[in-house]
Amino acid sequence: MRPITVTLLSAMILAAMPVTSTNHFALGQAPPTSPLIVYEGAGGAGSGKQVVFVTGDEEYRSEEGMPMLAKILAERHGFTCTVLFAVNHESGDIDPETATNIPGLHLLDEADLMVLFIRWRELPDDQMKNIIDYTNSGKPIIGLRTATHPFAYENDKESPYARYDWTSEDPPGGYGRAVFGETWVYHHGEHGEESTRGLVNGLLQDSPILNGVADIWGPTDVYGIRALPENSEILVYGQVLSGMEPTSPPNSSKSIMPIAWTRTYEGEAGNTARVFATTMGASVDFLSEDLRRLLVNAVYWSLEMEGETPERADVRFVGDYEPTYFGFGEHAKGVKPADLALDR
Repeated sequence: MRPITVTLLSAMILAAMPVTSTNHFALGQAPPTSPLIVYEGAGGAGSGKQVVFVTGDEEYRSEEGMPMLAKILAERHGFTCTVLFAVNHESGDIDPETATNIPGLHLLDEADLMVLFIRWRELPDDQMKNIIDYTNSGKPIIGLRTATHPFAYENDKESPYARYDWTSEDPPGGYGRAVFGETWVYHHGEHGEESTRGLVNGLLQDSPILNGVADIWGPTDVYGIRALPENSEILVYGQVLSGMEPTSPPNSSKSIMPIAWTRTYEGEAGNTARVFATTMGASVDFLSEDLRRLLVNAVYWSLEMEGETPERADVRFVGDYEPTYFGFGEHAKGVKPADLALDR
């Protein structure tokens, strides 16, 4: 891929960015460093489709894993992918600990698919409006791991968007339960001590989302799920392993839990969207080839392209991928979105 930050598409995006309290540059004036990155589709089934990744979590390194997936989708499958980040207001660095700023969310207006991987954000109303407007549009949504609890309103409880807080009673469980089917509940596996083995649901093994998917393992633990909505179809269950290796034995004292499922969500305007959710997704989880394949297949399904889903999707890394292990305060410092550009 050519350096993305100097393409015509990137220039158009920067020129279109609105002036808000979280974008410190005038309309039409390109900043010294772009607050986002675009990977243009290299040709393939996804040609012409726009996927927008919204990242920002303090623990599971969405700022590393989502650009990696975006590169695969762009280079191997032709989808044009834009990755948005939590950006420090002052430095312009990618900073997942900045919970109040994800520049570029207005680009969701033109997106065909939103991929959401954020945790306990409290965004300004103008940014939240972009997410909620998209959510109510009927266009598809993919959520990873902490997307079940994406918002936490600790300061501006009078915001019209505070109702999407993960503890909300209206809607119950906030955005996560309303859209994906569940909010944050608990760590079913012992966090940092018990890992996850994915078990494909044999009753749905003919689903195109499961094409070529057989061996899923990740070092993150299984999340607890109380109940999923009736319209959910569980594709993969998570088995708790008594250790942090793929060969660790199962912990037979703990039940299996859903870790990947589909459902539909009817938005507040009456539009119905396809939804795929997984409670896996740390950057190190994606060293699992079949987990990457599951997500790529889910993109095809979400966009109603299931008939074009490869039997065994190409999910080879594009460039090097050396993910940081999950943990608070462990994100790479001093990285700007432009540093993630990829030459073609």
